[in-house]
Amino acid sequence: MAIVMGLDQHRAQITADWLDTKTGEIKRGRVRPADRAGVRRFLDRFHGQQLEVALEATTGWRFVAHELAEVGAQVHLAEPAETAARRGKKKHAKNDRADARHLRELLMFGRLPESWVAPEHILDLRARVRLRHTLGEQRSEWQQRIQATLYHHGCPQRRNLLRGDGRAWLASQPLPQSAREQVTVALQMIDVLQAQIAPLESRLRAYARRQPGCQALMTHYGIGELTAVTILAELGDCRRFTSSRNAVRYAGLDITVHESDQRRAPGHLSRQGPPALRWALFEAAQGARRSTSPDRDYYEQSAERLGGNRACLAIARKLLKRSYHTLRELGEEALQPA
Repeated sequence: MAIVMGLDQHRAQITADWLDTKTGEIKRGRVRPADRAGVRRFLDRFHGQQLEVALEATTGWRFVAHELAEVGAQVHLAEPAETAARRGKKKHAKNDRADARHLRELLMFGRLPESWVAPEHILDLRARVRLRHTLGEQRSEWQQRIQATLYHHGCPQRRNLLRGDGRAWLASQPLPQSAREQVTVALQMIDVLQAQIAPLESRLRAYARRQPGCQALMTHYGIGELTAVTILAELGDCRRFTSSRNAVRYAGLDITVHESDQRRAPGHLSRQGPPALRWALFEAAQGARRSTSPDRDYYEQSAERLGGNRACLAIARKLLKRSYHTLRELGEEALQPA
C-alpha cells in the first residue's frame, strides 16, 4: 500500500489523516463543505496513486465511498461501535483528528472491524424496505394516539378501529371537541401514510416474486413476500457470517446477560441490529401460532414457560437461522437483482 487514510465524517466537514508508506510522511486535511463536490476536489490530488481508506458506516458514507471508488481507492467500511470499543477503556483525547488517526491506525495494523459493503441494488432495496418500515411505524404511532385519546376520555376499549365499522364506531363516541379534533387529524394522517405505503408494498411484493433469494426464503413457513424482501435486503450476503449465531447477533435478537460471581441481571434483547429485520422476523414468527405451522408444538411449549411474545421471539431466531442457511447455500445467486 502507498497511502493509508482514515476519514472521520460529519455533516459539516470530513477530517482526513493519511500516511504515505513510502516516505513515512503523515498529513492531515479537511473537506469543507462535506458534499460530493467537496470530496471530489479533495480526492483529485490522489489520482493515479494506490490508496486505501477507512471510514465508519455512518450516515453519508455511501457517496464518499462512491467518490473514493472513482479514483481507484480501496474502501474499508468500519463498524462504528466496534471501532469505538477498540480505543480501549483508558481516557484519550476525543476529537475529529484523533478519530481519523484511530481509523488509519486500525487499518494499518489489520485491526479494523469491517462492515459489509453491499452492492448498489441491495443498498437501494434496503432503502426501500426501511422506508416502508418507517411509514408503518408512523402509522402505528397515530393509531396508538387514537387509543390513548379514547382511554383518556373513558371510552370502551376496542381494537381494529380502521376496519369494518371501526370508523363509524369512532364517530359515535361522546368526545369533547378537542379530542374529536385529535382523532380526526390522526385518521387523516393514517390515510396519508397508507396512500404512500400501498404502492411501495406493491412494488416490494412484485420484486420478491421475481427474485431468487426471496423465492427461496418464502419456502419457509411464515415468511411471505414483504418479510422475505426485508430479510434479504437487511441480511445481504450471509457468507460474511461465520455462523448462524453471528447472524442472530447482527439482527439484535441475541440476549444480553450481565453476570458476576453469583449475581445475574435479567437478560434483554440487544436490539443493536436493523429494526426492519427484527420486525420482519417477528412478523413471520406470528405464523407459528397457527395449527398448520411446523413450529406449533415448540411455540406452545415455549409459550407455557415464557409467554406468547417471548415464544414468538424464539421462533424468530429459528427463522433467522433457517434464512441464514438458505441464503448461504444459494451464494451469489441469492443476491441477484430481479
